[in-house]
Amino acid sequence: ILYKTINLVKKTGKFIRNEQQNITENKVESKGLHNLVTYVDKTAEKQLVDGLSAILPEAGFITEEQTAVETKDTYNWIVDPLDGTTNYVHGLFPVAISIALQERGKTILGIVYELGLNEMFYAVKDCPAYLNGNEIHISQTLEVTNSLIATGFPYYDYNRLDSYMDSFVYFMKNSRGLRRLGSAATDLVYVACGRFDSFYEYGLSPWDVAAGAFIVERAGGKVCDFSGEGNYIFGREIVATNNGIYKEFLDIITNFFRIDA
Repeated sequence: ILYKTINLVKKTGKFIRNEQQNITENKVESKGLHNLVTYVDKTAEKQLVDGLSAILPEAGFITEEQTAVETKDTYNWIVDPLDGTTNYVHGLFPVAISIALQERGKTILGIVYELGLNEMFYAVKDCPAYLNGNEIHISQTLEVTNSLIATGFPYYDYNRLDSYMDSFVYFMKNSRGLRRLGSAATDLVYVACGRFDSFYEYGLSPWDVAAGAFIVERAGGKVCDFSGEGNYIFGREIVATNNGIYKEFLDIITNFFRIDA
């Protein structure tokens, strides 16, 4: 299943890259405030859903563009055909395809394909995580002060903005820096391969995080929600870190967002 899925993702990724030069403003739609979608998102998702249905006919789907909406009891694919659409329509990277497979609610396979650098991150249950065939691991950083942190800016849910801005100020003063790439799936796999030491964000959807979070875990990292619990795929908040800074980082996040609970 893994290698068939990787080949499908590569094929769809080629389509997405080839279409980027054809994107103009009149081909961009809005699903909500600052939430963009293009014909490329929709076409890519259909390609993926059709291909995944052939690979595992008994599986259901959770998809961003709702090409397929029926979930099944045993297997479900969680699909984001184009994570980073705003980057994409502006000619920027990263842009990623994110696919996870769950068995009875537990992720057993994750693939994130970042198109700008042509990097295929993947992992399956009980095995290490890989990038383009090479095993990857989280960083060994032991303190937040020495860490590089990734996050994302909320673009429609501003209920926690004050806490978010307070956390930005803290990390600007007490880390090596904050980065916002515009693709949560990419942020997560960059934690998995040690480029980032941690990532946190709220307001995300299952298709943004399911695959990347699994890859972080298979690379030896830790993933949780802002309370340190396991509701990060459907709970719309996520923390992903290496082992060395996990407790310190989570304590900081919990402190800033406690009033929002």
